[in-house]
Amino acid sequence: MASTSSASNIPAGALPKRGGRRPVFAGIDLGTNNCRMLLGTPAGQGFQVLDSFSRVVRLGEGLYETGRLSAEAMERAIASLSICAERARRWAVDSGAGPLRLRAIATEACRQAENGAEFIALARARTGLPLEIINTREEAELAMESCASLIAKAERRALLFDIGGGSTEVAWVRVNCNGAAPELIGYLSLPVGVVTLSERCTHACYTEEGFAAVVESVAAMLRPFEAVHRISQEIRQGGVLMVGTSGTVTTLAGVSLKLERYRRGLVDGFFMNRGAVEAALAEAKALGREGLSRHPCIGADRVDFVLPGCAIFAAIHELWQIPDLVVADRGLREGMLMRLMRNVRPERRGYGLA
Repeated sequence: MASTSSASNIPAGALPKRGGRRPVFAGIDLGTNNCRMLLGTPAGQGFQVLDSFSRVVRLGEGLYETGRLSAEAMERAIASLSICAERARRWAVDSGAGPLRLRAIATEACRQAENGAEFIALARARTGLPLEIINTREEAELAMESCASLIAKAERRALLFDIGGGSTEVAWVRVNCNGAAPELIGYLSLPVGVVTLSERCTHACYTEEGFAAVVESVAAMLRPFEAVHRISQEIRQGGVLMVGTSGTVTTLAGVSLKLERYRRGLVDGFFMNRGAVEAALAEAKALGREGLSRHPCIGADRVDFVLPGCAIFAAIHELWQIPDLVVADRGLREGMLMRLMRNVRPERRGYGLA
């Protein structure tokens, strides 16, 4: 497949040999809970996925209580980053592909931790990766870039949200009917994500009263953004689409589709009306912890994050009564690749990994 929706891995032998080499681009996203990498090469208006990697590292474990990244969490993250670095080097040197351009970013856990900069320096020294902490605006922009083809389905405006491990990004986007790129009108970064909420109030989310209280606390953080941009007024005028990118919404899509195993091709770009969203939320809450852990689209390693994520999503969904949600199984990695490919200049191409 040759688009941003491709998720298949292409063996090295499928690439052109030297003499007909294509450049390879890599995006590494170190979040509060996961370390992810995507490698691709330009194809049409998007890219062909060459390799991908994702591992739970729990970098932000205990951060809410201590304000610091623990030694154990940093070691887990560096171990995964080392795997990413080695796989990127392999594609750059051994596969017969063209020159590599790579970007590696860290987000909320490193922004908030007292020792975030110390960890970045350590990770750079141990892995050779040019790891950097990005600000909240760029995080929103990368999410918007990755979802541009879905945002384009809106008539006038799109409300994009990305529920992460340590933060939640909300972007209010103008959709241009003349084919121009979507324009960021405003953005909000909430200091709550599935990991931070799970550490604060996981058990509360398993009761109706507790879940409602968490929803209200998140909604209170959203209301000033609503007051500035008057999004509800725009929604009443019509032509507004909600776009959700996160494990929370892809999980709810899997629940709604009653998938026996997760299938990205069915989830990415899936439309859910308000009734379908509310039914999926109700089913997730009714399953309880044991039922969620057995669900084929969730599993035991993610079970503690599902209902905290659902509470964040419910606050967004209840405050802004947008008729349709389109689900996106894509994020910062895809945004980085699209941006790298757009900005590359032939004279600047070269290996981006030490």
